[in-house]
Amino acid sequence: RSRITACLVNAAFFGALGSSYLYGYSLSVVNAPSLFIKTFYNKTWQERYGEPIRADMVTTLWSITVSIFAIGGLLGALCVTLLMKVLGRKGTLLLNNSFAMISALLLALGEKAGSFEMLIIGRFIMGVDSGISLSALPMYLGEIAPRQVRGFIGQFNSILICLGVFTGQVLGLPELLGQEARWNFLFAFQALPALLQLCVLPFLPESPRFLLMERRDEAGAEKAFRDFLGKEDVSKELEEVHAESRAQNTMRMASITELLLNPAVRWQVVTVVVTMACYQLCGLNAIWYYTNGILRDSGFAENVIPYVVLSTGAVETLAAIVSGLVIERVGRRPLLLFGFTAMAFFFGLLTVFLNFQHQYLWMPYLSFICILGVIASFCSGPGGIPFVLTGELFEQSYRPAAFMIAGVVNWLSNFAVGLVFPFMQVSALQTNAFLVFMVVCVLGAVYLHFILPETKNRTFLDISQSFAKINKVPLPDKEMENVLANESFYMESRLDVVHV
Repeated sequence: RSRITACLVNAAFFGALGSSYLYGYSLSVVNAPSLFIKTFYNKTWQERYGEPIRADMVTTLWSITVSIFAIGGLLGALCVTLLMKVLGRKGTLLLNNSFAMISALLLALGEKAGSFEMLIIGRFIMGVDSGISLSALPMYLGEIAPRQVRGFIGQFNSILICLGVFTGQVLGLPELLGQEARWNFLFAFQALPALLQLCVLPFLPESPRFLLMERRDEAGAEKAFRDFLGKEDVSKELEEVHAESRAQNTMRMASITELLLNPAVRWQVVTVVVTMACYQLCGLNAIWYYTNGILRDSGFAENVIPYVVLSTGAVETLAAIVSGLVIERVGRRPLLLFGFTAMAFFFGLLTVFLNFQHQYLWMPYLSFICILGVIASFCSGPGGIPFVLTGELFEQSYRPAAFMIAGVVNWLSNFAVGLVFPFMQVSALQTNAFLVFMVVCVLGAVYLHFILPETKNRTFLDISQSFAKINKVPLPDKEMENVLANESFYMESRLDVVHV
């Protein structure tokens, strides 16, 4: 097995700290101060126009504040390919911190300036930051990690998202920053992880695959491999990248159109679209709409509910950590299948319990257990593995375009859930709305069962070739294996010359 070095862990942790951690934090941080923000909107409106704001206008402004985050995310996902081409993976992550700090300033100072527009713009900019993060970070982690621990390192993305959500819940408690006089500090906190990443990430290496295949900097790639792997002889890793390059027959990065029209990667694209769509449409975001209501129906006092809700963040984080620890033993495919199947099971039970929760005093407690089950099932696989898969299913020239497609699907699906679910709640579906998400989970599990191969401990080239049959394209010549064997000696000799 490959050794997990301190350099590799530091790159994964600090790369995720200023990226996916902030995404998770931004998802949860708006919940605690929502009433205070609406009060601020009313106060500002009255000072400007001399009359109280209408209830429907408050709802509109609040909806824009929340949903514009997804629009910013979509824009960030559309920009990320160009940024990574110019700045590299690490350079893009470093630049992205400027968006986080600008957003933190706007959100923290909006109340002082008497401008709710600053809050809306701040949320939009934070969405751009998250859109860039959720593409650049998984790509960086997938390219720096040896294949034996690629899943484990990739799961830092999911773990830090969950930790960010949990941090937002903790800091939003009334005893901390969830007060009318302190809610702006909740948003100011966003600058801290960005500053920490700026202090550490510049001293960590760039992706060696990016350096070798896109910048053609073999000396830089060799040094990066040595730092990440903690060993002097990295000829095998360099040759693996060269083999992938020879198989592609091009060093040029493919465009979105080229990726979509290429029959050799057709089912990889479909798989990424399906997994990313299911990641958002499986209903986890909708779960948060019901949690507080179920707790109220269970008899919990209003001032106790925020502390009970912390259990959801704790379960989410714990499940993500366990998933990261077992992913290299169990594999990506079994964790995804288990996660979606278990979510479907708990959604079915939750629907039954919600329909009977007013008839039995103990029924809401079972509903809350089902909510915890849904959250744990999601984080066991579907919560992080789609980002890992997007990096694994494609070779280097297609990877940036693939992450752009994954990002667009992710944020459009996110926006769709936020737009449609409130209407599902007030429609004839009501508590049966979770049956829709159960169907999504079942369909996702069925698709992955028949289409997705296991990617654990396999090279990017090997994974790509495993789709050749379903894509109905010929396998690369067996001669490639002979080329690898023959050129291995050449590579070692060339490295020895460089060392001398």
